[in-house]
Amino acid sequence: MNKTLRQRTVLDVLRQGPIANQDDLQRALRKRGFKVGQATLSRDIRDLNLSKTAGGYALQQGEGAAALALPPVQRLVREFVLDVRPAQNLLVVKTIIGSAQPVAAALDEQGWDEAVGTIAGDDTILIVCPDREKARAVAARIAEMLG
Repeated sequence: MNKTLRQRTVLDVLRQGPIANQDDLQRALRKRGFKVGQATLSRDIRDLNLSKTAGGYALQQGEGAAALALPPVQRLVREFVLDVRPAQNLLVVKTIIGSAQPVAAALDEQGWDEAVGTIAGDDTILIVCPDREKARAVAARIAEMLG
């Protein structure tokens, strides 16, 4: 897994609630498909400028860590998307385990008018479109990125 994706996931985990220690953070990352050692995790904590508080690890307020840029959407789709299936005005996008959330975030950042929004699990993204025609257009864009 790439460093940017892993660090983005660390930030997502911390936004969901406090993480008391590195072991808890390591377990949370493992659940999302990232197997990291203590040394790698320590580097990520340092790189992201996370602070250790009485409640656990926290994001620095006003720091650039929260704005960690995602890789280009085309690259994420090529590397992690396995399948796109239309279902009426919806699209179900299958990804490798642990990569649905960063892919969905990158798709959201595109600001496509044809997509109302996304919901991401661990390996599945649901893209909601206003109608079938717009769902087909989004599916075609994603298929084009897949090559």
